[in-house]
Amino acid sequence: MKDADTHSPVSFVANVARLPQKGLPVVIDADAGQRAALASEHDLLSVENYRADLLVTPWKRNGVKVSGRVEADITQACIVTLDPVEAHVDEAVEALFLPQESKLGRQGFEGGGEILLDAEGPDGPETFSGDTIDVGALAEQFFGLAIDPYPRKQGVSLEAAGDAEPTENEFQQKLRSLLGKS
Repeated sequence: MKDADTHSPVSFVANVARLPQKGLPVVIDADAGQRAALASEHDLLSVENYRADLLVTPWKRNGVKVSGRVEADITQACIVTLDPVEAHVDEAVEALFLPQESKLGRQGFEGGGEILLDAEGPDGPETFSGDTIDVGALAEQFFGLAIDPYPRKQGVSLEAAGDAEPTENEFQQKLRSLLGKS
């Protein structure tokens, strides 16, 4: 995840002070420079297209919900052959935000209250300060998580190192005999 002071190539700061009830639609269609920066930041060969369709809506009393999708066509290097591997990213984006000074945001951490986490459920709310949230940086985080960390060209497999019985050196053989195992 990015640090708060790191600027995202697809940054889009949404003012959440007075959101319309129906929400604020945000569309980020990355240009060539932004796509090159994304490729560099995520160790990709290239990003052919990148689009985030988001909706920023009010949530509870003073919270904010960001939902939508981020889609991209990317090219990565195969981890075996280093040949280019094309991939499509299509990831749902969903996050909740509460103002730092919000009672709901502080309650679980400072009030001694319990926070119930469901590993399969949605993440708990994040906090924000001021009147803005960088929804572009948020979409980029979901994009980064959706990228296959071990891309392989179709038909290429890694030779499993554990398949062959490892040969023991002289020291390991002596140690095994001392332990009485064979």
